Formats: sequence, C-alpha cells, structure tokens
Amino acid sequence: MASTILITGSSSGIGRATARHFHEQGWNVVATMRSPERETELTALDNVLVTRLDVQDSSSITAAVDAGLERFGRIDVLLNNAGYGAYGLLEATPMDKIRRQFDVNVMGVLETTKAVLPHLRANGGGTVVNISSIGGKVTFPLGTLYHGTKFAVEGLSEALHYELAAIGVAVKIVEPGFVNTDFGGRSFDFTNDENLTGYQKLVGGFFAAQGQMSTGGDEPEVVAETVYQAVTDGTDRLRYTAGPYAADLLAARAATDDATFIGGIRHQFGF
Repeated sequence: MASTILITGSSSGIGRATARHFHEQGWNVVATMRSPERETELTALDNVLVTRLDVQDSSSITAAVDAGLERFGRIDVLLNNAGYGAYGLLEATPMDKIRRQFDVNVMGVLETTKAVLPHLRANGGGTVVNISSIGGKVTFPLGTLYHGTKFAVEGLSEALHYELAAIGVAVKIVEPGFVNTDFGGRSFDFTNDENLTGYQKLVGGFFAAQGQMSTGGDEPEVVAETVYQAVTDGTDRLRYTAGPYAADLLAARAATDDATFIGGIRHQFGF
C-alpha cells in the first residue's frame, strides 16, 4: 500500500511543490488548503485528495484528517507548511494581527499535529515535518512577530521529537531560506504608521534590503526535495537546511559572534 502524506497550505509555493513531488514518487497526497474550490491542477491528479483545512478552524482540521483517512485508509506523514509573515512596527500593530500571526504559524502547527497523532500512534510510527525558516535561527529588523513564531516552531519541534520518539514517530524541521513563492505578496502582512517618525528610516531600509534579498531565491521544488529526504532517509536527524541560500546564511551565523553578525545586519538595513 502506498504511503500517505497530509500537507497544509497546498494552494501555492512550498506546499504545492511538495504535493506534486510526493505524488510523482507514488505517494497518496492529502493536499489541504483554505479554498479548495479554486484548485484545478492538483484535483486532476490521481491519488491526490484536495480538501479544505484552515489552521484557524478546528472543525476543518478534524474534517480534513477524517477525509484523508476515509480516502486512503491511513496517514503516515504530516507536513505543517501553512503560514505567512507578519512584519512591521510592533507599536503600530493591532493585537488581533499579533494573535493571528501566532494562531496560524504556531497554534495551527500544534492543533494539526495533535489531530494527526492518534492515527500515527495507531500505525506504530510516522513522521511530522514542520516547515521552519532561516528566520527561526536568525532575525531581521521589523520581524518581531514572524521570527517569534519561527523560533517557537524550532523549540516546540525539538521538544516534541523526544516525546514522539516514545511512540515511534519522527519529528523533522525543514529550514528554507528565501524561496521564490508569494511570501512577499499575499502571504506577507506589513504594518506601519508613518506618524511614528522615529521608525521611518528603518522602515525605508527594510524595504530596500528586502528588494535586494528577494532576488535569486531558491525554487520551492528545492524545499520539496528536502522534505522528501527528511521523510525517507531513515535517520533520526532533526534539522534539514533547504537550499544553498539557507545553508550559506546559517553557516555564517554559526561561525560569527553576535556583535559581528548583528552589526552586519544593521549595515545591510542601513542603520
């Protein structure tokens, strides 16, 4: 029997690329997204179930897991991929935006994992893969919320891997760098208030640096291949860096003291 992976956030980017990649390797795929009625490509593939899952909607999480089990009989792998980036001035950001960032990027991971765990435990094994980021290891200005969530994903995943090892379930963390997705578009939420003049030089530097960094990113297929490696390599390895950009940046961070690295970031962002 083919193995089955359930993927959150499959409508675009890393999620879509991973759904295609696992399908090409002969897996059953439960490709979940908030608006499955808009999907046309994945619905045309054999052994792919496209269904609704909004990580902020508990009933949709349960329904998606149940639909996957009904269609394929089992779930072997969960990929927690759904997420977005909230950047900007903390002072200007309403509390509902702050809560939504953590609800989607952290609470969504926990609740979806919790919903799948009984089935992995009943199977006697499986894998949970959490998409983190270089932003879970290093930070950039105005990313207080986004980096807070990704540092949380790193910590909860590392702790959870001890817990789930007791039932034969592996936990893997995949850390992409800059990826050519819509992260800077509909998955990017920026908050500013131009009346807060003391911050505006930093805001300008942020957008200038973002424009430079957004070119030459890795393709989402690179991340999909890394996810597949993490699931199938048969090791207890916890972290996987996805793509050369991420590898180079994280290597530089590991080799550099705080003052030097942070000084370099300050220079890059013009302050």
